[in-house]
Amino acid sequence: MQVAVAIALLGIVAWSAATARAGEERTATAGGAGRTGVFNPETFTLDNGMRVVVVSNHRVPVVTHMVWYMVGAADEPPGKSGIAHFLEHLMFKGTKTRPAGEFSRMVARNGGRENAFTSSDYTGYYQTVAKDRLELVMEMEADRMSNLVFNEDEVEPERQVIFEERRARTDNDPAAILREHVNATLYLNHPYGRPVIGWEHEVRALSSEDLAAFYRRWYAPNNAILTVAGDITAAELRPLAEKYYGAIPPRPMPARARPQEPPQRAARNVVMKDARVRQPTWSRTYLAPSHGTGETRHTYPLEVLVEILGQGATSRLYRSLVVERKLAVSAGAFYDADGLGPSTFVVYASPVPGVDLETLAVAVDGEIAALLRDGVGEDEVARAKRRMRASTVYARDSLSTGVRVLGAALATGRTVEEVESWPARIDAVTAGQIAAGARAVFDESRSVTALLLPEKAPRRK
Repeated sequence: MQVAVAIALLGIVAWSAATARAGEERTATAGGAGRTGVFNPETFTLDNGMRVVVVSNHRVPVVTHMVWYMVGAADEPPGKSGIAHFLEHLMFKGTKTRPAGEFSRMVARNGGRENAFTSSDYTGYYQTVAKDRLELVMEMEADRMSNLVFNEDEVEPERQVIFEERRARTDNDPAAILREHVNATLYLNHPYGRPVIGWEHEVRALSSEDLAAFYRRWYAPNNAILTVAGDITAAELRPLAEKYYGAIPPRPMPARARPQEPPQRAARNVVMKDARVRQPTWSRTYLAPSHGTGETRHTYPLEVLVEILGQGATSRLYRSLVVERKLAVSAGAFYDADGLGPSTFVVYASPVPGVDLETLAVAVDGEIAALLRDGVGEDEVARAKRRMRASTVYARDSLSTGVRVLGAALATGRTVEEVESWPARIDAVTAGQIAAGARAVFDESRSVTALLLPEKAPRRK
């Protein structure tokens, strides 16, 4: 199974969305009559509160079907990290009507592909199948929404699978271990500080009763979003959605109450030394606003800023550190505005042989200081916007990108209008707003500096 982090899963510029108000009856195209939006989805809401988004693409008779639950690792009870991801695994086991493994066997037998993912804010399940197999996967997905069986004979082996997954993805990768420690250090109180896959000692202690209670608490149609893309329209999908998902009664949902971050006043440093490290790396992670938390007015300017500062070979960091000064083999920046909680703005670089990390850090800090002092040029802003607008063309070509972006956005409280107006919102960003966003974020007292260093293995006697 995939453990995703927000829209990084999507691999594209992060847009987000939500459908119409609960109970609103509409199947209108969100982009309007002129279809000037990004994905131009059709939306409607079932009587039980389940929201539905359809992105039509009639090039081939194939559909991608996704169900998103508005619950993730940050919604777990204290001391029970990893429970959302553990439940994701168990959703592929048996229900009251199907034995364990039949879901996956049926999808494969009918020529489809499937998987699932867990993030801090949501959990998703998807299948890509021929259009004439869509009803089959909808029936099976609706079944496991309310009829999952927690068999101890299935729970314990799956726990071992998760431990192996953790060893492969985290414990055997020094960079992944460092990322865990950076997150745990950056977030003083917010649950984003714990890993989505969970701390091993807490996963080991999770019981079948813990998992069943989490399932009953969060898995319901009124806490879910259905997104479907491909050779289908909302008019075609609606009868199937009503037949399978609409028949499931809603349940009262708890509030997504999360601890908030206190003021941060001290810069922190994390150092990871490991004999497996071949390439040293310096990075600094700043606490940043998201669309859901903090000074949200800075989010769109920060999206343009990260494009200028650290995205690609023409960015400031790459051009200065790699091309001109030849201090680094790589350099860049990353920012993700999506999420219910506080986000991060990351700058990073890896040195060429013979350059120490202290020299590299001074060079990166110099670029940030110049940005804060001089701001960004109008030409830089215009070029960045052109590149960002061009990304929408590639996004439209994908069968599944639209419903992935829209589903993730719906699950984090955004609107369809925000997704569809993303190009206009980016176009409206000014150089002054970018400078203000930079001043708000680049505060070392709200950051963690991380060093990934090689360490010689001890000599054998």
